[in-house]
Amino acid sequence: MICWINPFTGLAGDMLLGALLDVGAPLEQVRASIAATGLTGWELDAVWVRSHGLTATSALVRVTDTVTERRAAELIELATAARPEPVAALSVAALTAIARAEGRLHGADPADVHLHELGGHDALVDIVGVAAALHALDVTEVVCAPLPLGTGQVRSAHGLLPCPAPATMELLNGAAVTGTDLPGETVTPTAAALLRAAGARYGPPPPMTPVATGYGVGTRVLADRPNVVAVTLGRPLTSPDRDRSEEDVMTLETNLDDVTGEVLAHTIARALEEGALDAWTTAAVMKKGRPAQVLHLLTHPENADRLRDLLLAETGTLGVRQTAQTRVVAPRRFGSVEVEGMPVRVKHGPHGVKAEYEDAAAAARTTGLPLRVVAERARRLAEQELSESSREEVGTP
Repeated sequence: MICWINPFTGLAGDMLLGALLDVGAPLEQVRASIAATGLTGWELDAVWVRSHGLTATSALVRVTDTVTERRAAELIELATAARPEPVAALSVAALTAIARAEGRLHGADPADVHLHELGGHDALVDIVGVAAALHALDVTEVVCAPLPLGTGQVRSAHGLLPCPAPATMELLNGAAVTGTDLPGETVTPTAAALLRAAGARYGPPPPMTPVATGYGVGTRVLADRPNVVAVTLGRPLTSPDRDRSEEDVMTLETNLDDVTGEVLAHTIARALEEGALDAWTTAAVMKKGRPAQVLHLLTHPENADRLRDLLLAETGTLGVRQTAQTRVVAPRRFGSVEVEGMPVRVKHGPHGVKAEYEDAAAAARTTGLPLRVVAERARRLAEQELSESSREEVGTP
């Protein structure tokens, strides 16, 4: 199922959770996933609210616990226990993204980052709740319209900060954003982290058949418009004999005969951080017999201008070729397994399972096992879980 998000006035974690509940995510199932973390002192309800004539759902979190600040590592440990496993994987990815962003901004190790506004119950409830709702709705692809960014200042534990907040902007690297006339915080770090963890891409609705639309309302009251986010679920349009979808992409290319390998590696890394779908080089021989490299970037059209400017700035090239293309995308879903106690995310495709390199490499460094051994164990464990799940669905003993 495709989930297209239309952040009309912005996006917060509770707004996204409210919209997913409104579109059909079962509240009890979401509560159960949150409860599995071991977090106590909270209640979650879905309440209908009218905002400028539009009925939307408010994800109302009531907290009786007095703890409002935690270390990021504590929240990640709680999220690891969420169930089912894909919910934990997405939740941990979102919290890890927040920890890394805060660590970079404050010059601290992400594991030691102390979260203030994001350390309370409601942040964990929103993050695990959204992950559980996406899983319950069988969402395999998240697409979001450009996020409207407010202006002015936002108050934090460190005093007044520019709006959008620095942590939000750090988490929005590679996202599509646009300006708005609304003052204050319109996109929260929690929402930005959830979109990053879900692998969201940005743009208009992809080719799909809409199934249902839900609305989630925020706590902020606006004078002239409903403060809501709309979520539309749709089935991808596929060819009759293949479970695949098509999407528009662009390839950016430039010939380089005067840059170092270090510059090439840095440019590729920057491009991927800024939202490129893929980046690679091919060897070439240019005029006068000069050895060279052709640098290629694959991107969604809405990111092409930004990535073209990055290529020009980083490499000093005087020209970039742009080619509009269509790519066929096979369905995929994500999960997580443990290898020697270390979490490793895995990607399930129609023809196999593969461990995520970054997780497998981190597990290899921690355990001392070769990378290939970690990756192979993760693959076998994921295939074993999939086989057991299939037997349970058909009732096979």
